[in-house]
Amino acid sequence: MKAQALLNERHQLGPTAFVELRIWRVPQPVRGSSHDLKYALAYVVDGVCVLRYDNEAGKGDHRHLGARETDYAFTTPAALLADFWKDVDQWRPE
Repeated sequence: MKAQALLNERHQLGPTAFVELRIWRVPQPVRGSSHDLKYALAYVVDGVCVLRYDNEAGKGDHRHLGARETDYAFTTPAALLADFWKDVDQWRPE
């Protein structure tokens, strides 16, 4: 089985800001993760990725908040998206 795209969306949030949401089902867990999903969720402002959730091979589930990288406790795809949008809302100016 090849990777199967489950979500591939881009949403413009303003003239210079957008989010990109990509989730795939993979035949086996990405090294460092214990589930069968590969994901990359990004919030980009003025050409700079200021927030990213991903599970890069070898690093497992984590998120980037500005220059800081922290572990992320993946539970479900729905929780992943909710957590990401919550962080986007906190990052965005009022």
